[in-house]
Amino acid sequence: MTNRITSLFGIDIPLVQGGMVWCSGWKLASAVSNAGGLGLIGAGSMHPETFKEHIQKTKLATSKPFGVNVPLLYPEMDKIMNIIIDEKVKIVFTSAGSPKKWTPFLKEHGITVVHVVSSAFFAKKCEDAGVDAIVAEGFEAGGHNGREETTTMALIPSVRKATSLPVIAAGGIGSGRSMLAAMVLGADGVQMGTRFAVSEESSAHIDFKKSVVELGEGGTKLALKKLAPTRLIKNQFFEQVNDAECRGASPKEMRDLLGKGRAKKGMFDGNLEEGELEIGQISALISKIQSVEEIVKEIKTEYKEALSGLDKFKI
Repeated sequence: MTNRITSLFGIDIPLVQGGMVWCSGWKLASAVSNAGGLGLIGAGSMHPETFKEHIQKTKLATSKPFGVNVPLLYPEMDKIMNIIIDEKVKIVFTSAGSPKKWTPFLKEHGITVVHVVSSAFFAKKCEDAGVDAIVAEGFEAGGHNGREETTTMALIPSVRKATSLPVIAAGGIGSGRSMLAAMVLGADGVQMGTRFAVSEESSAHIDFKKSVVELGEGGTKLALKKLAPTRLIKNQFFEQVNDAECRGASPKEMRDLLGKGRAKKGMFDGNLEEGELEIGQISALISKIQSVEEIVKEIKTEYKEALSGLDKFKI
């Protein structure tokens, strides 16, 4: 396939791997890029020197295009941006903040910039800021979510109407069929997080991966709404959060309950009860841990089969 997303990034298929904290290291990013998609290193859980190391290892592991995902609320943003420039990273996805400050800086260095949004309103803001493409992420997604709680099926047509920029759909997408559905709704490509979070190459703990493939329908829920809405697996920590929210706990109480390193404890260290386990609703449809190569091959096959079957829907 050749379209605006494959042309923008120089990739074979319009498939982006989400830059997830504690999951998206160099092994995952390079594997996705080698399979024909766009792999992303997730900077959100990395110290600057660790981030630099993962970029360098990715360069050694693939000759294909790759990028990085940078939450703009990162406390050492100057260091992260300098590393991106020094290491000549060509593609940067930004999230969790306004793209206004850093987009001009990155564009001045010839970098392709993509920003993640959860509403058509912010999609327009991104276009004004000069980004090259937008990730429109629906309420089904794992991890941090938009306060609007708009589902992907409602969000993509709305964003498509609001902007002329290339749109990458995210949230609840984990198969070739859902990829095609997102593109019918107006997306130019898709971003998948959860499907790759439980891949063999993901840096997440094996116990976390096993817990995800064992989840059924309704195994996740949005929580931490007074801080930053986050979709979590229902475990002991989630129940504590849920109880606190039900009794009207203040944002300070919620921050104290969250503490520091809670996501690392769960997803990276494998503490399935006390850790913050971020994952998307699509987890209910994932039944096994696979290699990235197998995942991408399945997605391509499903996409082609779904596309060839559209004739039966003609009116």
